[in-house]
Amino acid sequence: MITIAGGVYRERCMRPAWDDIYGSAGRAATAIARFGGLAELHACVDSDTQIVIEARAAAENFSFNPQVSQIGVNFEYIHGLATPDIRRGGDAESLLQVTAEKVLRFGMVDGTAVVNAEYAVFDPQNADSPESFNANGSTARHLALVLNRHEANLLLPGSNGMHPEQIATALATQENAEVVVIKMGPLGALVYDNGAISTVPAYRTERVWKIGSGDTFAAHFALAWLDDCRSAHDAASIASLATAFYCESQGFPDKALLAEFKPETLEPSERYRNGYAPKVYLAGPFFTLAELWMVGQARRDLIDMGLEVFSPYHDVGLGTAEDVVEKDLEGVHDCDVLFAIGDGLDSGT
Repeated sequence: MITIAGGVYRERCMRPAWDDIYGSAGRAATAIARFGGLAELHACVDSDTQIVIEARAAAENFSFNPQVSQIGVNFEYIHGLATPDIRRGGDAESLLQVTAEKVLRFGMVDGTAVVNAEYAVFDPQNADSPESFNANGSTARHLALVLNRHEANLLLPGSNGMHPEQIATALATQENAEVVVIKMGPLGALVYDNGAISTVPAYRTERVWKIGSGDTFAAHFALAWLDDCRSAHDAASIASLATAFYCESQGFPDKALLAEFKPETLEPSERYRNGYAPKVYLAGPFFTLAELWMVGQARRDLIDMGLEVFSPYHDVGLGTAEDVVEKDLEGVHDCDVLFAIGDGLDSGT
């Protein structure tokens, strides 16, 4: 049995259309149950959310231990890669207190979960100021951290410029963790396990659904490491594959589905592994406010993926053909790849 502590929130996305109640902890409960694991979910929820999760728990065979609150939390996305607008019904902070043998704990936007466990997996889930596992009084004899590179840098002050292996080792010491898993996008995940360091690959998918992908990774890692007694490396390998399945299908695999899922591993080039950031030429119309917004969103998300972006609007500006065409063409020649926004069938694009 894995006890899950964290947030359950409503998630709404305009494009592609999505409107459901999951949040980190709710999604992890579904992911573990669909894969055949036993899960008990602890979360603070309002009365409407409680009804939904109780019905899902009955259908999917996980236990639900709600702490009823008057405050609900909504995550509003304009698109699947957008930074969400987080809307809370008030300022009250939720407090979960969980004592169990095996716990998967997530960071929360509406409070915190104090955990006392024999074994714990902790995903801070905070892009601004992730907290240490024990900062709120949580304890675990055996602790695994699962976090992305950005969160790892924030959790370890002064780590910018350090190699991931050094960050993982320092975090293990700082947080008294036996295992540290750092997710690194196309480079896969680095796994620190009691001094041994290994990597697992990321996978190529036909489609990408980012919302909840980190929750899925943490859930499958926890199930494999906590319940199935897999090594941290093997648990991260399973988690990476299950996350690729989720990103491609927006669904949760059972064991049979995951066994049949055979995506290609991503093989980043040597120059990318050595720190090279590919340069993207961002082509698209920017004559209306909507077009400017679209270009701005694409530019921001490409930069967030670690790419260098040349945007004619941002890097050259408006002007006559004599002023801008030659500079735009130089930008095309200097880039590794061209990303074109086809909306509006703009002739210049």
